[in-house]
Amino acid sequence: MHPFADRGYTLCIFDLTILAMKKLTFKTKIHASAAKVWEVLWQDTTYRVWTAVFAQGSYAESDWKEGGSVKFLSPTGDGMYSEIARLIPHRLMSFRHIGMIKGGKQVFDDPSIEEWKGAMENYHLSQKDGDTELSVEMDVSEAEVEYFNRTFPRALEKVKEIAEKG
Repeated sequence: MHPFADRGYTLCIFDLTILAMKKLTFKTKIHASAAKVWEVLWQDTTYRVWTAVFAQGSYAESDWKEGGSVKFLSPTGDGMYSEIARLIPHRLMSFRHIGMIKGGKQVFDDPSIEEWKGAMENYHLSQKDGDTELSVEMDVSEAEVEYFNRTFPRALEKVKEIAEKG
């Protein structure tokens, strides 16, 4: 067993670099269909509302298709460049984070990227008896653990609030 395995870490191998990442999981039960929760997560106007918890004015640009790219952007146009690694509508959206957007350009080789390049972020939806369980698993660096433990539950509460309002 790898020495990080017993501490809840995931090892990501990307460009022959091994990174120790902490895997975080967040869950919520939402009284709405998986289709409705999916719409809240990825439709532009509602995406902007629930992700404002992380950064006011944030948005995403994507065709939302498996293998496609996603730009997770701040109001200034800077942000993260990712790919949709796996997509099963109303059940799974999986992102692999691969670079940054700086000054409108994709950056893949900046030293600041190396600690999280290749990190995964997975959204699982499971519907039962009119409710949907939304589970998010994400790889983060040790430096990001506190931030996401504080903000991601608030973001999921926003998703829940929007989806349950109908």
